[in-house]
Amino acid sequence: MSSVLSAKHFHDEAAAFAFVEKRVWPNGPVCPHCGGVERIGALKGKSTRLGTYKCYQCRKPFTVKVGTVFESSHIPMHIWLQGIALLSSSKKGISTNQLHRILGITLKAAWFMSHRIREAMRSGSLAPMGGSGGIVEADETYIGKRKEKRTMRTSGQPFIKGGKAAQKLAVISLVERGGSVRSFHVENADKATVNNIVRDNIAREACVHTDESRIYNDMRGNVASHDTVKHSVGEYVRYEPGRSIHTNTVEGVFSILKRGMVGVYQHCAEKHLHRYLAEFDFRYNHRIALGVNDTARADAAIKGIVGKRLTYRAVV
Repeated sequence: MSSVLSAKHFHDEAAAFAFVEKRVWPNGPVCPHCGGVERIGALKGKSTRLGTYKCYQCRKPFTVKVGTVFESSHIPMHIWLQGIALLSSSKKGISTNQLHRILGITLKAAWFMSHRIREAMRSGSLAPMGGSGGIVEADETYIGKRKEKRTMRTSGQPFIKGGKAAQKLAVISLVERGGSVRSFHVENADKATVNNIVRDNIAREACVHTDESRIYNDMRGNVASHDTVKHSVGEYVRYEPGRSIHTNTVEGVFSILKRGMVGVYQHCAEKHLHRYLAEFDFRYNHRIALGVNDTARADAAIKGIVGKRLTYRAVV
């Protein structure tokens, strides 16, 4: 049995370019400058960079890297593909130090590479969750620490409203039972924020399950029904005719997220949290239970590279 990473495109640069081009341009090269698809030719001079084409409509050269997260990168394409495969197949993520050691690139390059891959994993506009009366579970969790603690206006002493959770980074997640997850880093996990997220992401005919937290009390007008379980009295599942009410699915998502953020990444600046959430959401939404294996998951990440160029200055 051969390793997945023994495929030719993980070791040969020409094969790597061909592999990416097939996924980004399934119907042939497309000029990223003018959008043209006709009168495009491959440049094959001895001094020409591998994978270079020229559009004879706008007269500009380009490669498959232009307009993607790969743009302006000096890292070989086959190393990029190895990094994508590793990050896509590691259930709880893979640290920058590990990428640095495995891929043989600098620590700084590995850090920037991982953020660009997470950007490729980020979803665009999506259809509302829970259509046709589906069940959506909603819950909140708290990760890491805020960079600056909130202080009282008079004494300057730390002001911890709501306990230690107020000094952590708040995350709200929606999980369609048997389907996908969407996670959001929010400034405050409160009713107004929850209602905005519900209106923008959940279909009105959906059934929503939450715990007894008061931040979910006002969502009835936005969804067909809202049922709760009372964790405070030891109720974690309530069975009713034809259905079970619980938030176990979204809590399972949080368990993977927290093990990754605490055990693998360990430190996460607030400005980067949305990309880490996109990474964990991506792997959950392309999981084995939905018929997506490691190879197909990496392919999906490659297809997401277009239109998401990320510069180092924008990340640091």
